[in-house]
Amino acid sequence: MTGLLAVHFGLAILAPALTRILGQRIFLLVALAPAAAAVWLLRLAPTILAGRTYQVSYTWVPSLDLTFDFRIGLLQWVLGLVVSVVGALVLFYCRWYFGSDRPQPRVAGLLVAFAGSMLGLVTADNVLFVYVFWELTTVFSYLLVGHNPRRAANRGAALTALLVTTFGGLAMLGGLVMLGSAAGSYSLVAIVDAAPRGAFVVGATVLVLLGALTKSAQVPFHFWLPGAMAAPTPVSAYLHSAAMVKAGVYLIAVLAPGFADVPGWRPLLMSIGAVTMVLGGYRALRQNDIKLLLAYGTVSQLGFLFVLFGSGTRAGTFAGLALLVSHAVFKSTLFLSVGIIDHSTGTRDLRELSGVGRQMPWVAAAATLAGLSMAGLPPTAGYLAKEAAFEASVNWVVGPLADGTRMLPGPAAAMVAMLVVGSVFTVAYTLRFLWGAFAPKAGIRKPTTVHHVAAGFALAPVVLGLTGLLLGALGPQWSAVTEPYGRTMAQGHEPEGLALWHGVTPPFLLSVACWVLGAGMFLLRTRVQELQGTMPAVMPANEVFHRFIRWLDRFAVEVTARVQPGSLPSYLGAILGMLVLFTGTAAFLQPGLGAGVRLWDSPVQALVGIVMCVAAWLAANARGRLKAVILVGVTGYGLALLFLLHGAPDLALTQVLTETVSIVVFVLVLRKLPKYFTDRPLTSTRWWRIFLAIAVGATVVATMLVATTARIATPISTEFYRAALEFGHGTNIVNVTLVDTRAWDTLGEITVLLVAATGVASLIFIRARYTRRTPAEEREVTARGQGNAGPRYSWLRGGEALSPLRRSLAMEVVTRLLFPVMMIVSFYLLMAGHNAPGGGFAGGLIAGLALVLRYLAGGRHELDDAAPVDAGVVLGSGLVVAVAAAVAPLAYGGAVLQSYAIDIHLPGLAQVTTFGHTWSLLSDIHIVTSVFFDIGVYLVVIGLLLDIARSLGAGIDVQAEQDRAPLPRVGGGVRGGRSAVRLPGRHFDEPAESEV
Repeated sequence: MTGLLAVHFGLAILAPALTRILGQRIFLLVALAPAAAAVWLLRLAPTILAGRTYQVSYTWVPSLDLTFDFRIGLLQWVLGLVVSVVGALVLFYCRWYFGSDRPQPRVAGLLVAFAGSMLGLVTADNVLFVYVFWELTTVFSYLLVGHNPRRAANRGAALTALLVTTFGGLAMLGGLVMLGSAAGSYSLVAIVDAAPRGAFVVGATVLVLLGALTKSAQVPFHFWLPGAMAAPTPVSAYLHSAAMVKAGVYLIAVLAPGFADVPGWRPLLMSIGAVTMVLGGYRALRQNDIKLLLAYGTVSQLGFLFVLFGSGTRAGTFAGLALLVSHAVFKSTLFLSVGIIDHSTGTRDLRELSGVGRQMPWVAAAATLAGLSMAGLPPTAGYLAKEAAFEASVNWVVGPLADGTRMLPGPAAAMVAMLVVGSVFTVAYTLRFLWGAFAPKAGIRKPTTVHHVAAGFALAPVVLGLTGLLLGALGPQWSAVTEPYGRTMAQGHEPEGLALWHGVTPPFLLSVACWVLGAGMFLLRTRVQELQGTMPAVMPANEVFHRFIRWLDRFAVEVTARVQPGSLPSYLGAILGMLVLFTGTAAFLQPGLGAGVRLWDSPVQALVGIVMCVAAWLAANARGRLKAVILVGVTGYGLALLFLLHGAPDLALTQVLTETVSIVVFVLVLRKLPKYFTDRPLTSTRWWRIFLAIAVGATVVATMLVATTARIATPISTEFYRAALEFGHGTNIVNVTLVDTRAWDTLGEITVLLVAATGVASLIFIRARYTRRTPAEEREVTARGQGNAGPRYSWLRGGEALSPLRRSLAMEVVTRLLFPVMMIVSFYLLMAGHNAPGGGFAGGLIAGLALVLRYLAGGRHELDDAAPVDAGVVLGSGLVVAVAAAVAPLAYGGAVLQSYAIDIHLPGLAQVTTFGHTWSLLSDIHIVTSVFFDIGVYLVVIGLLLDIARSLGAGIDVQAEQDRAPLPRVGGGVRGGRSAVRLPGRHFDEPAESEV
């Protein structure tokens, strides 16, 4: 099963490349995928017809009990054949529809992917995967309807279909999850077999039915289907008559055996289906576009199917399955015939078509057979299905159900009357279609010109038309196939079966009445149109939908303008206010809050806490931005000292390094900000902010007290000591946790770091993250380094490019001495972190700070000399190394991110004797493979700090140099360092930054 799905999606991916070789023959190739599925399903016929099912399951996530489950029973087998056979014929038809001069790899790929999605939808047993395939059909439908994005009609129709069906799909997902939780399983079979009851299940069922109603275009969601006729005709023939719109019907059919008796099931589905059938037929009579006429006819027939499957009776579901198959056959035939007419004449307007049938007799014959089937005339498949449907509806009125009860006579009779009215409309619009598409018109003197129709072009509709006739002749055999599904219903009488003649029965008389009245409406079509024109004007459903969307957009804009005014303090205040309101209230209401808490273990901790509080208070009252940043840094270093006093040197080291990086970043940013904060008077809003700050602080304290005193079970961290050594092969619990125990989290975090670094760089750089010195700058540095007095030596080569006023000899000397030491320390922390304080994160921070130090001492050119590589390359290399280290164990039969310890015993390479004891150097080497993952983390952190240094440091320097550069002489020219030129947004006659 998965192989068939893989073939569908694989061909969809390869379609663009293969089109360059095959041209329009690509459609013949991709048609092999649904054809292969049809052949495979036919091979399952002995198993399915014997009453057995085909089941296969593939494990996905064993720990969560998630599996790919596929189950094919009779219903799934019939739907799978419909999807595959019609899909193969439609793809074959596309070879001629799109012409040899217009290769359509996109359509070919999307159609075969859609066929695979529909096959997965009707065969998946896990409701979560049913939803996945459900939404895949929605997405592919959106892309196919929007085939020509340059046309507003395509874009609007695709978006409307997407919004409506996605809304229903989300509702359906909620309902399926609720049903799965109530049944204790997410298997469709298990849910139907368990059939839970209760108000909870009623709500879940309504949500599921909402998804079915939107997908199958039932009132009031019917309007999206006629609009989707903007798609190419083969798309309409497959998606909107034979496949996608059947998804909602399939969902009703598969759940009906277990949920037909749920309160609201029958009234909701049967009433909506009947209204949809009548409304669709009525609207079809008013259409002049023969494709749009068929679209409204499809809406009507889908309503008929909802009535039959929604009845939950044996005869009703039996008739529904027969009608589902016959509808797919005759409606796809008619749509494909319309495509040939449109392609050959250039019009679909029945008022302009005349004498087409004589010029394309094979197409006209196929369409006529399909039309007879749609109108329910013998000897076609549609007649058999219509007879079975009338038989079931008559028994709703006069026949008891299996438990001896009856449907209410009044509603049952009204339902039968609406089905008859809808069937009368069906006969009328069928005759209108056949007359409009093929018959000569008295008002049109010259027959419509028809271009040559290739035999392959007409083959698909002819085959489908003959299939409808063949099914009509094989009534008993077809009945034997479909009857077992009807017996899955608990109520209703046994159907009589499909046959061309049951005698003069009430169903036959109803059929005759429909033929006579429908033919009469067609013959009096002018009077009928005049009568329709006198009906009160009602706003179309699509207009109601578009007005609602416009109102929703306006409402969203108004709400957004009020809740997102563009003020960062307002956003922060709202977030913190909700924190205090909900989290704070819950924390303060906890009984015994703070009981048993020690304020400190030693007076040193209290002293450090006091220093942190004083620093925080001074930072809140500081006017200078740099002073505030340094005071905030004091609180961070105080926290690191508290970590150290609590016996966590690894956390203390990381906190110190992180705080240092934060201060450096703040200082780099402050260069572009004013030196002082604005001095504002103390207003009422300031008092509210002070109150909010105190409340947030109290909330954080209360939350910490609750978290630290609420533990009732043994913490899992007690096992870390043993697990770190046995499974992670290290004694540093913190580092082992990062690179082994929760390495998945670390992998996600370094990925986020890479994305964040990319975002920071994109805000600063326009072209590239790294540029070498220009030849002119290189000559300037060389000239400064070599004067007439002989060579001059520099502590930092890149510093030669700086102005002498900005250079600091002491800073250059210290940097020259510290940089190699910092790099060695960073490498030591990387390698020793598995068993001692350190690790890739801490080592990367030190190496990154070493590069930042080079920048601070020598400027951007010194940074480029220290790291002559793009920061993005370092970031990407780190992520690649981490991912490679994660998946490498798979090659040795291990699991992703599994660690191995490698011990290498070497003979002593050197002997050292101290105090009478001889030591062997390099005699034993202990390596843990997780160190390679840590190397990836190391590189990502270095790349991040290098990117920050280039973005917030070198990038801003370049922008400042460009701002200080003299402007070209324009107008008044440049006068003594000031420009008389004025440009929008900046006054260049102000003194330059260097002058200030």
